[in-house]
Amino acid sequence: MAGHHHHHHDHVGDRSQQNERALWLALIPTALFMVVEVGGGILTKSLALLSDAMHMATDVFGVAIAIVAIRLARRPPDLRRTFGYERLEILAAIANAVILFGVGFYILFEAYQRLNHPPQIQSGGMLAIAVLGLFVNGFAMWALSSGKDDSLNLKGAYLEVWSDFIGSLGVIAAAIVIRFTGWTIVDTLVAIAIGLWVVPRTWILFRDAANILLEGVPRNIKLEDVLATMSGANGVTDVHDLHVWALTGGRICLTAHVVAESRAQDYETLIAELNEILHERFAIGHVTIQYERAPCPDAAQGHRFL
Repeated sequence: MAGHHHHHHDHVGDRSQQNERALWLALIPTALFMVVEVGGGILTKSLALLSDAMHMATDVFGVAIAIVAIRLARRPPDLRRTFGYERLEILAAIANAVILFGVGFYILFEAYQRLNHPPQIQSGGMLAIAVLGLFVNGFAMWALSSGKDDSLNLKGAYLEVWSDFIGSLGVIAAAIVIRFTGWTIVDTLVAIAIGLWVVPRTWILFRDAANILLEGVPRNIKLEDVLATMSGANGVTDVHDLHVWALTGGRICLTAHVVAESRAQDYETLIAELNEILHERFAIGHVTIQYERAPCPDAAQGHRFL
């Protein structure tokens, strides 16, 4: 019986630095515009503009949390945290999701309050601020777009900015309608639409981050396919005690017991082949395989995934 451990190095440090630069590019203009939008929402009495301003505030807070998490995640592993601190990024994504939930439900509550008593709204100022916000959000989305698929932390920040971008479009539309028709209730309806748009997407972010914290199988991987792929490798007679999970959104790990009786003297070649297959087909870069010449008690009890 032997164990084999393998890493595919994916330049995690370089990605971390690139992600941090992207977050700083998004943070600075977003923070500056947040001040402008809060003041504009108060002066124009626009709930849609204020709701967008509150989203902008969550962007600032969320991006700041993401930057702190990335910096802390660079700390090397130690005797107490052998995988390091990378999971802090997932905690940041959870925090962003909780904040977005709170803002979304507050907007819906405030909009409900205003349905019966819509205030007078200064549509000109509302329109000007919303157009400026559209450009700021567009720039922030561009800055964050390159890393959003590799990091749930960045995905959370990107989702917040994306929701603001949609919000700005809604505020612009509301301002134009109010300008030409005087229907101030449109402002409240747009705020409701923004809230309803944000909440389900925030749930997706929260669900994915929680799955990582629970060490669940990543959503883009089917454990049955991994088992079939490993079992189909040349010389493999059994695979059991299989686990697949993610440390972060872009770092997937696997452990398994592999039986290959016919290749007892050539297990290093077999393990290398399995590592290459797992990396190419499933992007699994952190693999630990225990080689067995005969099935262990777990296999005899049918524990494929235990």
